[in-house]
Amino acid sequence: MGATLRALRALVLLCGFYLLSLVLLAVVAAVDAAAVRWAPDAFAGKIVIVSLLLAIPVVRGMFMLRSPKGEDPPGLPVTEADEPRLWALLRELAAATGTRAPDAVVLTGDVNAAVGEEPRLLGLRPGPRRLYLGVPLLTGLTEAGLKAVLAHEYGHFTGGDTRLSALAVRGRVQIARTVGHFHARADSKEAAERARQEKAAARRTAKGRQAKRIDTAGAGITYRLMAAVYTAYAKLYMRATLSTARAQEYAADLAAARIAGRDATASALREIPVLSAAHGFYLDAYATLGLPARQLPPRGQFFGGFGRMLTARGTELAGLREKLPVEPRSPYDSHPPIADRVRRIEELPADGRGEQDGGPALALLADPARTLAVLEDAVLTDEVRRFERAGEWEQLLSSSMAAGLASLDTPLHRALAFHTEDRPTLPALLRVIDEGQLWQLAQRLPSSGQTATAQDRAFRESVRPVLRDALRSMVLAEFSARSLLHWEFSWSRPAAVRLPGSASDLDGEAGTEAALHAAVAAALADHPDTGPLRALLPPTPQPA
Repeated sequence: MGATLRALRALVLLCGFYLLSLVLLAVVAAVDAAAVRWAPDAFAGKIVIVSLLLAIPVVRGMFMLRSPKGEDPPGLPVTEADEPRLWALLRELAAATGTRAPDAVVLTGDVNAAVGEEPRLLGLRPGPRRLYLGVPLLTGLTEAGLKAVLAHEYGHFTGGDTRLSALAVRGRVQIARTVGHFHARADSKEAAERARQEKAAARRTAKGRQAKRIDTAGAGITYRLMAAVYTAYAKLYMRATLSTARAQEYAADLAAARIAGRDATASALREIPVLSAAHGFYLDAYATLGLPARQLPPRGQFFGGFGRMLTARGTELAGLREKLPVEPRSPYDSHPPIADRVRRIEELPADGRGEQDGGPALALLADPARTLAVLEDAVLTDEVRRFERAGEWEQLLSSSMAAGLASLDTPLHRALAFHTEDRPTLPALLRVIDEGQLWQLAQRLPSSGQTATAQDRAFRESVRPVLRDALRSMVLAEFSARSLLHWEFSWSRPAAVRLPGSASDLDGEAGTEAALHAAVAAALADHPDTGPLRALLPPTPQPA
């Protein structure tokens, strides 16, 4: 489908939104007229008031003359003077694809590249262009892979996708906004009805009468029905534009293969979902590791550590490249499945260019270390930037684990607090075990129906794994509170804890871990014995 037909279809769908709104307003007006003519005055007045309230969100959506501008992703704008090599590549690719280079480039903290344009007259006239380029993408791609990604984005420029998307975006925003208005009204009605019923129930209870069950099923039903009408049209709208959006992605892939080469394009498409998954893991396991302790990685390492993790986990990531997603992320995802996109590119005739690495894409930046540091200032929130900086990753790990263990709150902690009516500490738990109350305590743990009705040995076996994990955590928290734990940081495997008394060799460490495992098992046996566990624990400091 050509650009003209795509624009025409988007315009028809947008007009459909206005037509639907006019039909609904006409129905509401007809109901009002019939009520005024045939219904009693009091009842007719109520209907007119409800109709007016229903009409407000419809009219609001219709007269939203301009779509609200979405917030730009946080990032670091870079000029040609800042990054001459990167801008030179952008201009070279623009000339190769026969289109204008972007007017602005913004480096972001996401594994993503995207282009945007601010067209005039609903896309009939071009406007300023902007390129958003994720630094983690530069970290994980080669220069050839980056060329393929950028050529793909330029393909959206040459296809007119960024200009003609204004109509489609406006329709989606208006429908979503109208649906949101109706749901907000319905939620408000439901909350008011719940508050009214709760107040009435409290009055009945105060008088010694049985309170009625709270039921808000009918509250806001008219608003939800109106929202359902627009939601149904929204699904039609998305399905109608989905094929176009995915066709645009296929066309942009072909443009990338023509400019950057078949093999480089296929390789980049394979790499992007791997980098996306790896970056999500990196943020959770490394970059934000110190947030519980209000600490950040060393300066420049919030994004800079990603490359170190990619290098250390190369073998692990290699397996992910062969497991490409075969389904879209959602039924309405504008991007086709990566596996299908890679297959289409690899079916193209060989062009003899290979992958042409050209070195890491991050080297295109004039001073990568400085850029990674400044990007933190542009992307992180003001509150997070005020956190203390760890001197090294090992320190960040130790602080984070200490903070986590200090604030430990497991189901066993809550059950122990309820059982003893006191602070849930390890010594208190050991006393409960010594008094033969362990399994009575275990009855207070949240459990499945099967566990709750289990008796004797079956019950003990079902609840023992929960007790074991919680007790081990409580022992580690006790060691941590005395600063006796040592955490070993690694880019290639999960963090390991070295317990007090373990030697520097692996046998010593394994022996201490085995001793802790045996001591916990003895404390949770059918006939508990806390002696081995007490022998491992550090002595309680006595007051001077």
